[in-house]
Amino acid sequence: MTILLATHNPHKREELRKILRGELSNGIEILTLEDIQPPVGDIDETGTTLEENALIKARTIFEKTGIPSVADDTGLEVDALGGEPGVYSARYSGEGATYASNVLKLLDAMKGVEDRRATFSTVIAFVDVNGGEHLFRGEIHGIIAREPRGANGFGYDPIFIPEDSGRTFAELSDSEKNAISHRGRALRAFTRYLGSTTNFAT
Repeated sequence: MTILLATHNPHKREELRKILRGELSNGIEILTLEDIQPPVGDIDETGTTLEENALIKARTIFEKTGIPSVADDTGLEVDALGGEPGVYSARYSGEGATYASNVLKLLDAMKGVEDRRATFSTVIAFVDVNGGEHLFRGEIHGIIAREPRGANGFGYDPIFIPEDSGRTFAELSDSEKNAISHRGRALRAFTRYLGSTTNFAT
């Protein structure tokens, strides 16, 4: 039984694989795009919602490989910014955006802002062996820190403080973060679905 992770992002790939390996049975093989020949190029994320982008990626990879495919799209929504950066989180600071440039732009936009509430959301899209499409969502509320803290994680992790925690995601260990994170919650919903279906075997 095989599933394919439809992402080129090495940080996201490792986090997805780590969480899935902790949740799935040993009888399921987890492949990444690095295992696929010929190589699959970048996929244009043209959707306007997390759901649309996750499905675009999973659907494209399934069509190219025929392997049940899993993709995610993640966004950080800041209340005081009207939900920005949202679906554009990965490219918030423009063409050539990096984790650091996105964080700096967000902190600049939040200067002097007292309402620092935010929500991290992940949508997992799964295309099964029959081409059926399934969506799973995970969210966590928190606040935006006033400066980056911590050296773990990636993306906005150094400035997102999850609810009921005084530490940013980047100050948590991998296991601590994965136990409560938006991506962990979405993936656990996905693995519960896998446990109840046979539509993913190859």
